Amino acid sequence: METQASVNYQRIAQAIDYLQQHFRQQPGLEAIAAHIHLSPQHFQRLFSEWAGTSPKKFLQYLSVEHAKKLLADHTGGTLADAAYQTGLSSTSRLHELFISIEGMTPAEYKNGGRNLSVSYSFAPTPFGTVLIASTETGICHMAFETDEKQALARLQHKFPNAGFRMHRTAMQENALRIFRQPPGTDMLTGIKLHLKGTPFQLKVWESLLKIPMGHLSTYGSVAARAGNARASRAVGTAIGNNPVAFLIPCHRVIQSTGMLGGYMWGTGRKAAIIGWESAQIYRDS
Repeated sequence: METQASVNYQRIAQAIDYLQQHFRQQPGLEAIAAHIHLSPQHFQRLFSEWAGTSPKKFLQYLSVEHAKKLLADHTGGTLADAAYQTGLSSTSRLHELFISIEGMTPAEYKNGGRNLSVSYSFAPTPFGTVLIASTETGICHMAFETDEKQALARLQHKFPNAGFRMHRTAMQENALRIFRQPPGTDMLTGIKLHLKGTPFQLKVWESLLKIPMGHLSTYGSVAARAGNARASRAVGTAIGNNPVAFLIPCHRVIQSTGMLGGYMWGTGRKAAIIGWESAQIYRDS
């Protein structure tokens, strides 16, 4: 059963897709609203409530020019980067300040999660429903899903020997707060991730945590940060295998040309997340 938040996101997603396909024509409010079968006033209100900014401003955040500016800012050693690194700016805290990764033991990795107890639940977010799962140690999985039965089957396939129960834990609830209180609010408590991955994958995922909200990076930059500037292809594969959507911000990695590139959970959703994050950071600038 779809929640109202899920229905609203689907409408927003359709609008964003329309904006991306027709940005050269700079469609007006009436045209966008008509595309998703809403009145201009209703659409404007719905979009502004969801994104925190107007459709026109949001489209600017999705432009290649804006992406290139963010890439330049992030790779150029700007004053803003210094604030990110030191945590001096309340709107610029790094994911790594409150999210940490613990790799599963070799035994847990190899035996399909035997002796692990995995709790899971489904939850609405601004970008659609997620399946979130956790062990006693930390969050082990989070993915945007549309079919709950298939979503659970994919989770169980990752840990075929684990025990599963449908239960929303306090750990999951804390992690889900990131959608309501994004980085910068200074109200999020520590989130621990308990991940199944090779040492190289874990290193790449940890490097993604260093990309600040509202900023973007490239595959090459992530490879360099992970200690192997020539491993862009391997890094891309590791990013594509990210087991925890949004918390590990693989959506912030784009092509060096400024184009968004692929995303495990859909390029439209990637655009929605990037635009939404930019709106949280830059809407007052």
